[in-house]
Amino acid sequence: QVQLAESGGGLVQAGGSLRLSCAASGTIFSINSMGWYRQAPGKQRELVAVITSGGNINYADSVKGRFTISRDNAKNTVYLQMNSLKPEDTAVYYCNTVPSVVNYWGKGSLVTVSS
Repeated sequence: QVQLAESGGGLVQAGGSLRLSCAASGTIFSINSMGWYRQAPGKQRELVAVITSGGNINYADSVKGRFTISRDNAKNTVYLQMNSLKPEDTAVYYCNTVPSVVNYWGKGSLVTVSS
Protein backbone atom coordinates (compact mmCIF):
# COMPACT_ATOMS: atom_id res chain seq x y z
CA GLN A 1 0.00 0.00 0.00
CA VAL A 2 1.39 3.37 -1.04
CA GLN A 3 1.51 6.11 1.54
CA LEU A 4 2.75 9.67 1.21
CA ALA A 5 3.34 11.79 4.30
CA GLU A 6 4.00 15.51 4.07
CA SER A 7 5.65 17.55 6.82
CA GLY A 8 7.39 20.85 7.42
CA GLY A 9 4.60 23.37 7.02
CA GLY A 10 3.85 26.20 9.41
CA LEU A 11 3.34 29.90 9.84
CA VAL A 12 5.93 32.24 8.37
CA GLN A 13 6.14 35.93 7.58
CA ALA A 14 6.29 37.15 4.01
CA GLY A 15 9.83 36.86 2.70
CA GLY A 16 10.59 33.88 4.90
CA SER A 17 11.43 30.29 4.05
CA LEU A 18 10.14 26.81 4.74
CA ARG A 19 11.21 23.34 3.69
CA LEU A 20 8.61 20.68 3.08
CA SER A 21 9.35 16.96 3.08
CA CYS A 22 7.37 14.07 1.64
CA ALA A 23 8.21 10.54 2.69
CA ALA A 24 6.98 7.87 0.31
CA SER A 25 6.45 4.20 1.03
CA GLY A 26 6.40 1.45 -1.52
CA THR A 27 8.11 1.27 -4.85
CA ILE A 28 6.48 4.25 -6.51
CA PHE A 29 9.22 6.64 -5.65
CA SER A 30 12.05 5.34 -7.77
CA ILE A 31 10.02 4.83 -10.92
CA ASN A 32 7.74 7.84 -10.98
CA SER A 33 7.86 11.54 -11.43
CA MET A 34 6.96 13.20 -8.16
CA GLY A 35 5.30 16.54 -7.71
CA TRP A 36 4.28 19.09 -5.13
CA TYR A 37 0.75 20.36 -5.39
CA ARG A 38 -1.06 23.03 -3.41
CA GLN A 39 -4.62 24.01 -2.74
CA ALA A 40 -5.41 27.48 -1.51
CA PRO A 41 -8.73 28.27 0.19
CA GLY A 42 -11.51 28.39 -2.37
CA LYS A 43 -9.25 27.36 -5.23
CA GLN A 44 -8.52 24.19 -7.16
CA ARG A 45 -5.48 22.12 -6.42
CA GLU A 46 -2.56 23.05 -8.65
CA LEU A 47 0.78 21.46 -9.50
CA VAL A 48 3.67 23.73 -8.56
CA ALA A 49 6.81 21.60 -9.02
CA VAL A 50 7.76 18.33 -10.70
CA ILE A 51 10.88 16.20 -10.57
CA THR A 52 11.23 13.14 -12.77
CA SER A 53 12.97 9.93 -11.80
CA GLY A 54 15.86 11.15 -13.95
CA GLY A 55 16.05 14.47 -12.18
CA ASN A 56 14.41 16.75 -14.74
CA ILE A 57 12.58 19.61 -13.05
CA ASN A 58 9.75 21.97 -13.92
CA TYR A 59 7.99 24.70 -11.96
CA ALA A 60 4.80 26.65 -12.23
CA ASP A 61 5.47 30.23 -13.25
CA SER A 62 4.12 31.46 -9.91
CA VAL A 63 6.93 29.80 -7.94
CA LYS A 64 9.77 29.77 -10.45
CA GLY A 65 12.94 31.25 -8.97
CA ARG A 66 11.64 30.95 -5.40
CA PHE A 67 10.92 27.23 -4.90
CA THR A 68 13.30 24.32 -5.37
CA ILE A 69 12.22 20.69 -5.64
CA SER A 70 14.65 17.87 -4.96
CA ARG A 71 14.54 14.17 -4.20
CA ASP A 72 16.60 11.67 -2.23
CA ASN A 73 16.00 8.29 -3.81
CA ALA A 74 17.81 6.47 -1.03
CA LYS A 75 15.40 7.92 1.51
CA ASN A 76 12.31 7.80 -0.72
CA THR A 77 11.82 11.46 0.09
CA VAL A 78 11.05 14.51 -2.00
CA TYR A 79 11.59 18.03 -0.73
CA LEU A 80 10.31 21.50 -1.54
CA GLN A 81 12.47 24.41 -0.42
CA MET A 82 10.36 27.53 -0.44
CA ASN A 83 12.06 30.92 -0.27
CA SER A 84 10.78 34.48 -0.55
CA LEU A 85 7.35 33.31 0.48
CA LYS A 86 4.36 35.47 -0.32
CA PRO A 87 0.90 35.59 1.24
CA GLU A 88 -0.48 34.09 -1.98
CA ASP A 89 1.61 30.97 -1.30
CA THR A 90 -0.71 30.20 1.61
CA ALA A 91 -2.18 26.76 0.93
CA VAL A 92 -2.19 23.13 1.92
CA TYR A 93 0.74 21.49 0.16
CA TYR A 94 0.60 17.87 -1.01
CA CYS A 95 2.95 15.52 -2.76
CA ASN A 96 1.86 12.89 -5.25
CA THR A 97 3.05 11.23 -8.41
CA VAL A 98 2.77 13.11 -11.70
CA PRO A 99 0.21 12.49 -12.99
CA SER A 100 -1.46 12.18 -9.63
CA VAL A 101 -3.17 9.06 -8.33
CA VAL A 102 -6.29 9.67 -6.32
CA ASN A 103 -5.51 6.99 -3.76
CA TYR A 104 -2.10 8.47 -3.00
CA TRP A 105 -3.25 11.82 -1.61
CA GLY A 106 -2.09 12.36 1.96
CA LYS A 107 -3.26 14.87 4.52
CA GLY A 108 -0.99 17.59 3.23
CA SER A 109 0.98 20.22 5.11
CA LEU A 110 -0.45 23.66 5.79
CA VAL A 111 1.69 26.66 4.89
CA THR A 112 0.48 30.04 6.07
CA VAL A 113 2.32 33.18 4.99
CA SER A 114 1.45 36.35 6.86
CA SER A 115 1.87 39.80 5.35
